[in-house]
Amino acid sequence: MLAGMSSTTLSAAIEKQIRRLCLNDFPCGNGSWRKPKDNEEAAETEDTGALLDLLSCPHSPWMYDESWSPQAPALRQLAVLAPERLHAAFIYSYFTTLRIVDKGVSVIDSGLLKFSKLEELVLSANKISEIPVENLPSTLKILELRANSLSALNRLTSRPPPPLRYLSLGSNCLGSHEDISNLTGRHWPQLVCLDLSDCEFQDQQVLMNALSTLPHLRTLVLEGNPLTLASCYPGFTVESLPQLSYLDGSWISPEERQCFRGLAKMSDLIVDQASVTVRVGRMRGIPDPMMRVDNSTPDFPVVTYRYSITYEFLSHQTPVNLKFDSGTKSDAAATAHVTEGCSSDADLPSSKTCEKDTCRHDTAYVSRHSTSKLSWSECMDFSDTQTHNITDLRGLKRFLNQGFYLRIEEEKVLSWPAVSEDVTMSKTSQTVKEKKGRKESAIKSSSTKDKPKDKKKKSVPELVQDTPVRRLLGSVHVPLQSLITGGEKVDVLCELGSLHVESAVAATRTLDKDLRKKIKEDKKKEDKQSKCRGGKEDGRKKFQMDVLTENSVELRVELQRWQSASEARQLLLPHQSS
Repeated sequence: MLAGMSSTTLSAAIEKQIRRLCLNDFPCGNGSWRKPKDNEEAAETEDTGALLDLLSCPHSPWMYDESWSPQAPALRQLAVLAPERLHAAFIYSYFTTLRIVDKGVSVIDSGLLKFSKLEELVLSANKISEIPVENLPSTLKILELRANSLSALNRLTSRPPPPLRYLSLGSNCLGSHEDISNLTGRHWPQLVCLDLSDCEFQDQQVLMNALSTLPHLRTLVLEGNPLTLASCYPGFTVESLPQLSYLDGSWISPEERQCFRGLAKMSDLIVDQASVTVRVGRMRGIPDPMMRVDNSTPDFPVVTYRYSITYEFLSHQTPVNLKFDSGTKSDAAATAHVTEGCSSDADLPSSKTCEKDTCRHDTAYVSRHSTSKLSWSECMDFSDTQTHNITDLRGLKRFLNQGFYLRIEEEKVLSWPAVSEDVTMSKTSQTVKEKKGRKESAIKSSSTKDKPKDKKKKSVPELVQDTPVRRLLGSVHVPLQSLITGGEKVDVLCELGSLHVESAVAATRTLDKDLRKKIKEDKKKEDKQSKCRGGKEDGRKKFQMDVLTENSVELRVELQRWQSASEARQLLLPHQSS
């Protein structure tokens, strides 16, 4: 138990790596296997050259992992050539680079100070939550702490830190204004390279004000932060840091710097806002719904089909902490409740399922958008383009990490002949006759006489539509992580796979009892007709239902970025005039 607790400290993890070098065991050390200098014919001994070969031979059982430090193989060779020099103080001072990666280290303890000549320390993928600056050697020049559990930088700057040239803090929960205040030239006067990738920095202007005080900063990595999703990135950063040479791994050319000249000084510049354009293009491969209609079916009801595509995306118009209300949802846009990790698409109102199953997870509120409804064709061109402006950049980052679903909906409408007013009059006259007697017989006879005239006038009967019945034909998940890691657009052909062509219909509203009876009667008639034909056509329908169709939807999701300061001015002019 004590060993497990000590292994969480950095010094214990380093000591464990040093012990694995076996500096006092064969073929290292000063053991009986070494050939004495004064007796070259001693039995069962090895000369120095043979012992060194055992350290470097690829198939030797004494070849150990030495990737954690470039000094490790040299130290083992020294243990063969001059083992008498390997005392504790010498070993600690011998190391200038240590790479303790993914070893479960949670504490940087004072034992690190024993490495008096340490210049490079890599502690990525551990469990470190704070960095006590008093335990860092003053000789340190490179410090890498990627993918740890850091949430604040106070301990790192509580006293003057080592004169670092390279500092990597990526993939940590950093991004507050207090964290930004610890990244100034007062704390890091010698810093040349700073890695803040995959953190939570959102306020670009405040961060640039702090980083502009670093006099020697030449390389900066911000990729994966919410601020990089803004339309003014990277232009605003390039303009704010004139001494910068590399940004997110790319060299900043003089032409690029010239394009963004003056951007940082523009008035009414909205720095922390992203603009995402979603375009739904053509959809192919949807089976013709009329192929499922039997020619021997009655003329009524008349069935029409229309198709649309829906998706959910963030909207800056959605109030924060707004709860989903299923009673106010519309076809074009409705507030929906989406949770991270929820991908259920069994039903159209999937937001309710998300709310129940993942109520403990972090949530983001989105708006549902639906394209126009098109009648069936082999190629349905929606040409639907929507631009979403988002000010919650952290919420946008979470949304893009999750991706979103395209859902293909089919709307089915049953139309019946309208009930004529004459029939209604005759029905009412019959009920009145039972109460009042012969006086109403004349009304009945006159109404029946007028019937043939109305029939002649109405050659095409008027149709009354039932409540539309919608169902989900299929859905496809669209990953959007590439937009966070530097990509500007996702241009994909979404393969829909197998569609639920004959699945149960999910009504959007409750049908009236009379209409339900009509539909049931029609189904019974169809079942009787199929039984009379021996069920052959029914088998064909089932076969068509299971056939996989090659169907797809064209989709483009593009993160809008300003390419120059002049483009930003043109976009800002309408806002300034309004």
